[in-house]
Amino acid sequence: MSGTDQRVPEVADVSRVTREVLDDTLVRAVEAAVDSAECGASVTFRGVVRDVDGGRGVTGLDYEAHPDASEVLRRCCAAVSQETGLRVAAVHRYGELVVGDVALVASASAGHRREAFEACSLLVERIKAEVPIWKRQHFTDGVSEWVGL
Repeated sequence: MSGTDQRVPEVADVSRVTREVLDDTLVRAVEAAVDSAECGASVTFRGVVRDVDGGRGVTGLDYEAHPDASEVLRRCCAAVSQETGLRVAAVHRYGELVVGDVALVASASAGHRREAFEACSLLVERIKAEVPIWKRQHFTDGVSEWVGL
C-alpha cells in the first residue's frame, strides 16, 4: 500500500474465515499483511471453485465452518510463521460458492522465491488439514456429497 494515510493490515487483522466474497480488494489486504521491505518474493495462492471433480461436472460448493474456524486458521498462520520465520496470512470463505468463486487466499513473503512458495504451500496444506471447514459439492447430475468428513 502506498501513501502515509493508509494502514498496512496486520496478519491477525486479515487472517480469518468469512462469508465475504474474496475479491481483489481482500486479496490485496492479505498480500499487504505479509509485505515487508526485506522481502523480494511474495507468493499468493487462490483456491478457486472448479467445474469438474473426478470427471464429474460441478455446479457449486457449500462450505460450513465451525465457530472456532477463524481462531484455528490464525493458529495455522502463526505456526507456519513460527516454523518458517516468514510472514504468512490467509482468508477462507464459507457459505454458498459457485464455479469461479475464490474459496481460499493464502500469501507468504520471503527474501527469495523458493521460501515464499514453500511457506505458502505449507500454509495451504495446514489449513486444509486443521481448520474445521466442511465442503459439500453439488454436481451437474443433481447429486451432492460432503468431502473431507
